[in-house]
Amino acid sequence: MSNVLVVEDEAYLADAIAAACAAHGLQTQVAYDGAQALEMLEVADVVVLDRDLPRVRGDEVCARIRADYPHIRVLMLTAASALDQRLDGFALGADDYLTKPFEVPELLARVDALMRRHTPPQADVLRCADVRMDTARRTVTRAGAPIALSPKEFAVLETLLAADGAVLSAEALLEEAWDAFADPFTNSPRVTISHLRRKLGQPWIIHTQPGAGYYAAEEARP
Repeated sequence: MSNVLVVEDEAYLADAIAAACAAHGLQTQVAYDGAQALEMLEVADVVVLDRDLPRVRGDEVCARIRADYPHIRVLMLTAASALDQRLDGFALGADDYLTKPFEVPELLARVDALMRRHTPPQADVLRCADVRMDTARRTVTRAGAPIALSPKEFAVLETLLAADGAVLSAEALLEEAWDAFADPFTNSPRVTISHLRRKLGQPWIIHTQPGAGYYAAEEARP
């Protein structure tokens, strides 16, 4: 399901947009100011972004999206209808622009169009819930906060995230994250998983499938 983040400081309008998106079949979250929005970008595909926000202005949020999350599409909202102000929004990196007041069907049509243009993150960025791994830069963050991992912890987490929810046995983890001479009877995978869970914190994204192995997912499967 596609994910929409609605960023609007007028609560009644934000909630109305979110309700319309949800009724349209979109998974929707709401942020009521720019600072809150910056903490919620990890799982967004499209951001409906008001330009006039408290704490962190919409212009800055848009610039941060372009710098850190280039795959996210931005629909900017504003009460300003002047051409030069709309052009400013596009210059900041907005993909589309909608002036207030607007009709909800038009907003949904624009969101749908942006969803069709959405390009997934590059293969060197792996995600699960609010955990983001940049394999090129060798960095891991959760909700934007950096997490320091050992090389082995990084390798195990990368293997689990790349598996995209598939269950991997301890033997499979040994093959991928350890060298060919690793003792097949070692408990190293279990110990490393324990360290990863502690460092990543709760809610856990690394789960155990009894008798089978481990998998990464936002929630444990029944």
